[in-house]
Amino acid sequence: MKNLVSTDWLEKNLDNVRIFDGSWHLPSSKRNALNEFQLAHIKNSNFFDIDKYSNQESNLPHMLPKKDHWEEIMSNLGVKNSDHIVIYDNSDVISSCRVWYTFLYFNHDPNLVSVLDGGFKKWLKEKKETTRNIKKFKNSSYSANENTSLVLNKNQVIANIENNSFELIDARSKNRFLGLQPEPREGLKSGNIKGSKNIPFTELINSDNTFKNKKELIDIFQKNKVDPNKKVAFTCGSGLTACILGLTNSIISDRKPVVYDGSWSEYGIK
Repeated sequence: MKNLVSTDWLEKNLDNVRIFDGSWHLPSSKRNALNEFQLAHIKNSNFFDIDKYSNQESNLPHMLPKKDHWEEIMSNLGVKNSDHIVIYDNSDVISSCRVWYTFLYFNHDPNLVSVLDGGFKKWLKEKKETTRNIKKFKNSSYSANENTSLVLNKNQVIANIENNSFELIDARSKNRFLGLQPEPREGLKSGNIKGSKNIPFTELINSDNTFKNKKELIDIFQKNKVDPNKKVAFTCGSGLTACILGLTNSIISDRKPVVYDGSWSEYGIK
C-alpha cells in the first residue's frame, strides 16, 4: 500500500495522478473549506466535499455513502478505476485520511490511493506552486465494490465489549475520552466505549502535519498497549479522525483500516 506520498513526489507527478483537496473543518473553526480551495489549491486538484459526498439519508455526520451514489460521484468527477488518487487537506483534523479510507472501502486499488504527507500546510511552507484555476475532467464510468469488512456498526461494537475479539482504539483527545471535556456536538454524553483504548491522533502527527516515522508510530502503539497480533479497529467523534489511526496502522502493519463509522456521534447519544 502506498499510503503516503511526499510533496516533492507530487510536484513531479502532478499530471500523472488525480488530486483531491479533502479539507474539512470543525464547525467551531468558522472556516469554509470550499472557499479556501477556490482561492488557492494544488494544480489539477478538485475539491472533495466530505459532507456532500456522504450518506445524505443518515442523521449522523459524514457516514459512508451508498455504492451507487459513490459510483455517480466518481463518474461525475471523471475518476477512473485505474487512476492513482492523491488526497491532501489544509485541516487540523487531517481530513484527507477520511477520503483515503472511503476510496479503500469502495475497493479502489490500495496501491493507487495516497495521502499527501504534510498536506497543503507543508506545500505552502515549501513555496510550491498553487493556482485558482479549477481543472474539469470528462465524465467516466467508475465501478465500485463495497469492502464491508472495513466498517463496523454499533451492534458489532457492543458485542465486542463482551467477546473482546478486537482492540478498539479511540482517536479523540484524552480529556474527551476520559469524559473530562464536553463533546463539541450537542446531544452527546461524555466518556468512551467500555474497553476501548485511547491514542489521540495528534500524537501521531508532527508540527508540519507530516506523520511520524514508522518506528515512532510503532512505539506509540506499544506504549498504549495495543496488541499488534490482535485485530484492531478505530473510533473517534464522527468517524473522521479514526481514519488517521487507520492510516497509521496501515503504515505499521500494511493492513487496511477498520473503522466504526458511527463512532461517538452514534454511540454517545444521550
